[in-house]
Amino acid sequence: MSKDTFYLTTPIYYVNDIPHIGHSYTTIAADVLARYKRAKNLDVFFLTGTDEHGQKIQKAAQACDKSPIEFVNGVVDKFKTLWNELNISHDDFIRTTEDRHCRRVKKIFQQIQENGDIYLGEYEGWYCIPCESFWIESQLKERSCPECNRTVEKVKEKNYFFRLSKYQKSLLEYHEKHPHFIQPESRRNELLQRIKSPVEDISISRSAIEWGIQVPSDQTHTIYVWIDALLNYITALGYDDDMQKFQKYWPASVHIIGKEILWFHGVIWPAILMSLKIDLPLQVFAHGWWTIEGQKISKSLGNAIDPIGIIQSYGTDAYRYFLLREVPFGGDGNFSYSALIHRINSDLGNDLGNLLQRTLTMIEKYFQGIIPEVSGYDDELKGASHVTHDKMGHEMDGLQFSRALEIVWEFIARVNKFIEDKKPWLLAKSSDTRPQLATVLGTLARAIKDISVFIYPFMPKTAAEIQRQLGMLENNQPLCLEFQQRLKEGTVARKGKPLFPKIESA
Repeated sequence: MSKDTFYLTTPIYYVNDIPHIGHSYTTIAADVLARYKRAKNLDVFFLTGTDEHGQKIQKAAQACDKSPIEFVNGVVDKFKTLWNELNISHDDFIRTTEDRHCRRVKKIFQQIQENGDIYLGEYEGWYCIPCESFWIESQLKERSCPECNRTVEKVKEKNYFFRLSKYQKSLLEYHEKHPHFIQPESRRNELLQRIKSPVEDISISRSAIEWGIQVPSDQTHTIYVWIDALLNYITALGYDDDMQKFQKYWPASVHIIGKEILWFHGVIWPAILMSLKIDLPLQVFAHGWWTIEGQKISKSLGNAIDPIGIIQSYGTDAYRYFLLREVPFGGDGNFSYSALIHRINSDLGNDLGNLLQRTLTMIEKYFQGIIPEVSGYDDELKGASHVTHDKMGHEMDGLQFSRALEIVWEFIARVNKFIEDKKPWLLAKSSDTRPQLATVLGTLARAIKDISVFIYPFMPKTAAEIQRQLGMLENNQPLCLEFQQRLKEGTVARKGKPLFPKIESA
């Protein structure tokens, strides 16, 4: 893989119902990382999409008196609408019902079969329809699915199996040799313990499900939805009938997923790639769940939060900021409207919004709106900006988004303190101190420009609005993403409405 490429993915989302906050969380995180890496001049390929086969889809379509494809088309449109509302900058959106995916999945299945890693056997055990997951007796919780707590069904059918047990030793060796392959560390340790236990071969087909991709050599079987879904990461790159994009971007730099699907991505997916003799992704990052009153938010449990409603009430950038600032990425978090409003009023309104308003008001009052050109950026603030840039970059590379934002807000606090320390309103009282006043306000404008660059991956619309009010986007100038770039001489500020007006109540 060329060092100037960066390939990142979300899971492809199951479309048995409308998208919820969990889907938006994963996708926003991936978008923030993609925007950050693009700003570093990397050639980024950001993939997301939808998983559209399986028994759960078939049943949901029947309940609506629709064909499966009619049903999934309607739900996919809702995902695409939400991604647009969330300002997601994906490069490709793959659907598992697309010909390019179906065609390539069949070829890959054949390759694995030819490698001797697929055989016909009989499965007898437990199956959870909502999760599309097989479970053995010891994994059940009082005869219920350990993931969603729904009732499982006893199934007995002839299936095709993948020789996962064959790769147990290789998987364990790989995980131990590459300690950063699975992150965060707590997830890696959990997965390692499971791999050290007996690993059984897995069913990769269903004989009773019609809605899916048919097994090439046996049309009485469809490929198990999870195998179908995992392969999207390489079918979207053209494997193996249009290899140019695949060769350019693979292996993936990071798969960003929820922790509940780590077994599939940390064990089954690497084993499939080993069978195909393809390099493994560089990292799988499994984040935590959002909860309401301590309960996981999910469609299956019926307590999902609609992101569209939140966006309409509080704004896209505020929602993006809250999700990635409130909880360390990797851990679980509890959603509440009071916490969201507090972040908007405190962090976004008071700290950031007021900083911009105060600065531009003084530039308007004392310099007729023309941002003073200063020969020197205050050494203290300049140094703090450089430190912020470097520290933030370290956290972003580790996908520690909450910590990265915390570092940016430490700089914002420092800039606000700079105003209190320098007291520009006192400097404005005498013509003798006017040069110092120009330096202070020019320095503040430069610092705010740097802040806009720092927050851009998280809040792209807000970053653009800050630069518009700073007068940087006149004459269709592109957004500045270089924190060291100076403001042009004679730049005229265009103070606008407050970035984040105070919200009184939910």
